[in-house]
Amino acid sequence: MYRKFIRCSFFIMICLFLQSHFLIIIFYCMYERKIPVDLNCPLRLTMSLIDAKWKSCILDELRYRSMRPSELHRALPEATPRVLDIQLKELVEDGLVDKKVFPVLPPKSEYSISELGMTLIPIIDAMMEWGKKNEAVFEAKYGSRK
Repeated sequence: MYRKFIRCSFFIMICLFLQSHFLIIIFYCMYERKIPVDLNCPLRLTMSLIDAKWKSCILDELRYRSMRPSELHRALPEATPRVLDIQLKELVEDGLVDKKVFPVLPPKSEYSISELGMTLIPIIDAMMEWGKKNEAVFEAKYGSRK
């Protein structure tokens, strides 16, 4: 599933009763994507799915096993829980990650990489290999590792 052209955080419904007793409902969208995804460019389509900072890291963590949200938070401590939750939700919406909710109290959920998500693993591996080959570029920019 491609990223939606219009993303709304929530709708505000305004109802106005006119003198003639007609009901007018106006849906107000809080956010509208200003630049639509270019459906003719495969690179942009792919990047629209994994463009966020932690999405490729989440997919990399899920490649070997299913994980609960708390396990992902521990695996990626630099990412805030809110950001991870948002990006997990987007990955689920895009069909790259599957979410399984167990009917227990307290609620328990588990994330696993989908078949579609597994097709991105060679791309992530290539990015990791490129990063290893070009460590000098990053050391010059960010300094040496601790």
